[in-house]
Amino acid sequence: MAQTKKALLVDITRCIGCRACETACKEKNGLPMDDGPASGEPRSNRGERALSATTYNVVEERSGRFVRNFCRHCNEPTCASVCPVGAFTKLEAGPVVYDEDKCMGCRYCMMACPFHIPRYEWNRVTPRVRKCTFCADRVAQGKPTACSEACPVGATTFGDRDVLIAEAQARIRENPNGYVNHVYGVEEAGGTSMLFLSDVPFEQLGMRVDLPREPLPLLTFRVLSKIPDIVVLGGVMLGGIWWITHRREEVAKAEGAERQAASAGVRKPGGPA
Repeated sequence: MAQTKKALLVDITRCIGCRACETACKEKNGLPMDDGPASGEPRSNRGERALSATTYNVVEERSGRFVRNFCRHCNEPTCASVCPVGAFTKLEAGPVVYDEDKCMGCRYCMMACPFHIPRYEWNRVTPRVRKCTFCADRVAQGKPTACSEACPVGATTFGDRDVLIAEAQARIRENPNGYVNHVYGVEEAGGTSMLFLSDVPFEQLGMRVDLPREPLPLLTFRVLSKIPDIVVLGGVMLGGIWWITHRREEVAKAEGAERQAASAGVRKPGGPA
């Protein structure tokens, strides 16, 4: 029996910036609580909290709003498609999980992620890629994520993806002046497990609005799928060029031989018989 896809609905209009989700995430994953320079936690150029190898979820202040930033757990994750050793796996329930035992540290996932989420443990001898896990173990047990359970105002809701999309659309219909008429994450990059509602344009919140609706791995596949045809066509063209060049050389040699033969057949007067 197919498992229902889970998701989180983040209603930015309800977030009060208490950062209980940050604390719950760190407790769940055994991460250090302090996020200042003394702990080695990086900050953005503006001095804000930033995602790092020890911070999987941050609440950023943008345009007077509190905005959660964490792994989107794409329906068709680019990180998994580019990983040459299969260290990333998309689970049927929604989480994109990481197997550190398979990882070879190429960091292709970091370069490919359209949301710029994965972070690297630069200060470890055997570094790993770090990001939100979507509490995959809790989800597998039928429990909500730690962050959604800790939210005191219902700004983050856990549930079935289809149900949450319907809920988000209902909120927009009931309060059209209070929301942007769009549920971010339904279609972006093929859709994600993290859905967002906002009362201001998403680009003002630092979210990418230039992403295609199609999954990014599909775009890559379209290019790669043409490579065999290009190779065959290129081979035929190169073979044709070689044949023409080789044929010209043969014709030139034959013509040269004929000229030499013709010259040898013309005897000068008084020459030997």
